[in-house]
Amino acid sequence: MPMISPQVREQVRAASDIVEIIQSYLQLRRAGGNFVALCPFHNEKSPSFHVSPSRQMYHCFGCHKSGDVFRFIQDYENVSFTEAAKRLAQRAGITIEFDETPAQREERATKDQLRDIHEQLTRRWQQALTHDAAGQIARDYLAKRRVSPEAITRFRLGYALDAWDDTVHWSRSKDWEPGLVEQAGLIVPRDPNDRNRGYYDRFRGRLMFPICDEQGRVVAFSGRILAGDEKVAKYLNSPETPIFTKSRVLYGLDKARRAILDAGSAIICEGQLDLIACHMAGVENMVAPQGTALTSEHLRILRRYTQEVVLCFDSDNAGQKATARILDELVGSGMSIRVITVPAPHDPDSFIQEHGGDAFRQLVAGARDFFDFYLDFLCQRNDATSDRGQLAVLEAMAVGLLKTENEALLDRYAQKTSMALAAAGGVAPSPDAVRAEFQKRLRRPVTPGLARPGGFSAGHGGSSRQPSAAGSNPVARGSGAASQRPAVEPPSPNEMWLLKLTFLADEFAGWLALHLDLQWLRHPLVRELLARRLELHRTSAWQSPAAFLGELEEDALRSLAAAAMTDTRTIPNPEQQLSDLVTRLRNTWIDERIAQTSIRSSLPHLADADRNALLQELLHLRKAKREPLLARLDAAAEV
Repeated sequence: MPMISPQVREQVRAASDIVEIIQSYLQLRRAGGNFVALCPFHNEKSPSFHVSPSRQMYHCFGCHKSGDVFRFIQDYENVSFTEAAKRLAQRAGITIEFDETPAQREERATKDQLRDIHEQLTRRWQQALTHDAAGQIARDYLAKRRVSPEAITRFRLGYALDAWDDTVHWSRSKDWEPGLVEQAGLIVPRDPNDRNRGYYDRFRGRLMFPICDEQGRVVAFSGRILAGDEKVAKYLNSPETPIFTKSRVLYGLDKARRAILDAGSAIICEGQLDLIACHMAGVENMVAPQGTALTSEHLRILRRYTQEVVLCFDSDNAGQKATARILDELVGSGMSIRVITVPAPHDPDSFIQEHGGDAFRQLVAGARDFFDFYLDFLCQRNDATSDRGQLAVLEAMAVGLLKTENEALLDRYAQKTSMALAAAGGVAPSPDAVRAEFQKRLRRPVTPGLARPGGFSAGHGGSSRQPSAAGSNPVARGSGAASQRPAVEPPSPNEMWLLKLTFLADEFAGWLALHLDLQWLRHPLVRELLARRLELHRTSAWQSPAAFLGELEEDALRSLAAAAMTDTRTIPNPEQQLSDLVTRLRNTWIDERIAQTSIRSSLPHLADADRNALLQELLHLRKAKREPLLARLDAAAEV
C-alpha cells in the first residue's frame, strides 16, 4: 500500500483546519472554547459531538467516536487513511508523493489509466445517449420506462453505439494501447491466440450503466440490450479487472453511503433501474449487487455503514427464491435482516411508477423479519397439509435457525412454525413438538462450513443505530479494523484526571518523566497512553494532540485520549493538582505493596533471613510514603 511520509502528513494536517473541514459537513455552534454539533455517527437529540480548534480534534461523548481531521474523513466517508489524506491534500492544494516500490508505482499507474479510460468512455457514451441520432432507441426506451432527465444525468447513463469497432477506433484515436483497453474489459480480441488479428467492442447497441466504486470513480459497466436477438443476454457486465471485482462492488453505494448511515439500514435490490427509481423517489439507502449474487464480501462492505439489511427482490418466484438462497451469506454476516415484499406483479420500479415514492416507503417501513418471510416461503413451496411437506418446512426452519445459534429465536419460531402449519390446514404439530424437532437438530454435529463466528440477529428487526451497552464505555468499543483488546472497565477518577492534566499543557510531560512511575497506574489503556506520551517527550518527537491521536489506530485508546483532551473545564492550579494526583497514585501503590509484604512476612515457617528482608522492605516502603516527590514541578523546564 502506498505510504505517505510523516512530513507530508503533517503538512496536510497543518493546512486542514478541523473546524473548517467538519463545518463543511455539519452545523457547528460555538460552546465556550469548543464547537458542538449533533453527532453524525449516532442518533441523538442533544449535541454531544465536540470539536476543539485548539487541539484540532473531535470527540463525541455519546458514542465515543474521536480523532483528528484525517480520522473524521475516514469515519464520515468510510474511506482509508490514504484516501482521506488525498482528499484533504487536494482540498489544500498539496501534491502528495507516495513512498512506493517500482512495482507499486507501476500498479498504481495502470489502475489510474484504467479509471481514466472508463471515465472518458462514460462521457462519450453519455454524449451518444443525449445527442447522437443513433441514441434515439435508448432515449425512447428510457422515456418508456419513465426515467427522468435528472436520473439520466445523476447516474450518468449512456449508449454504446451498435457497431463492432466503435470503441476500438475511439481508443486508437486517444492513443490508448489495445492491450490496456482489453485489460479494462472494453474490447475483446478476435483471436485470443493472435491479437494481431484485431479486436471488437464488448458493448454494442446497449443502454450503458456506469458502475462506480465507493469513491464514485467509474470502474466497470453494465449494458442492457435494446433490440436484436432474443438469445443475447439482456444484461452484459464488465469482466473482472484490476479495478473491478464483482464480489466487492455494489451498484449505487457511492450515492447511498450517507443515506445508509442516516437511515441505519441498507436496502438491497436486484437491478439498476429498480435502484434508480428508488433513489429518485427519495429512498436513497439502496444498493444492488453487480453481476453476481449477494456475497459475504458485499455484506462485509455494508457492515462498515450499518448493521441491518433490508432485502427487496422482485415479487416473482425467481426473486423470492433469490431471497431464500442467500440465507447462508446473511447468517454469516452477523447483520439484522428484514424483507420487503413488493406486491405482485410489481418490481420496485413499476410499483413506484404506479403508486409513488410514499407508498414504497411504507413498504420499507413494514418490512418483515427474515424468518417470518422464510417461514411463509417454505409453506408456499411445500404442501403444509401433508406429513412430508410439514417435515420439509420443519427441517428447513431448523437448519436456518440452527445457523443463528440463538436459542431465544429458535423458541419464538417454534411457536410461529406451529401456528403457520396449523393455518395451512391438516394436523399441525404443537409448539412443544416443533421445539423438540428443532432441539433434535441442535444436538446434531454442525455441518462443516455452517458454523459461524459472532452473533446473528436475523429476525430481531428494528434499527441497529442505538449504541449497545458497551457503547457507553469509551474503552469497550472497537471497530475490528485494527487489533482490539478485550473490553476493560473505565479508568478510576484519579487516573482519568491524570490523563486530562497530562494533555492540558505540553510541559507537564517533562515533569511526569521525572516523577511518575508507570507501575503506579492500574488501567492498561491509561498506562499505554502515558507511556507513549512520555516516549515522545524523551525522543523530542511530540508534535500536537491531533498528531498524537492520529497515530492511535486502536479505537479504545483513541477514544480515551480524546475524552481526556476534549474536557474544556477550567482546572484551577493545575500544577499543584498534578503533583497531588501523582503523590496519591504513588501512595496507593505503596499501600498495596505494604499490605502484600505484611501478609508475606507473617507466613508461618518463613526462614528468618527472608522474614528480616521483608521487614526491611516494609520499613523502606513506609519511609518512601512519607517522603515528598523527588523534584519540583518547575523542574520540567530542565528536562
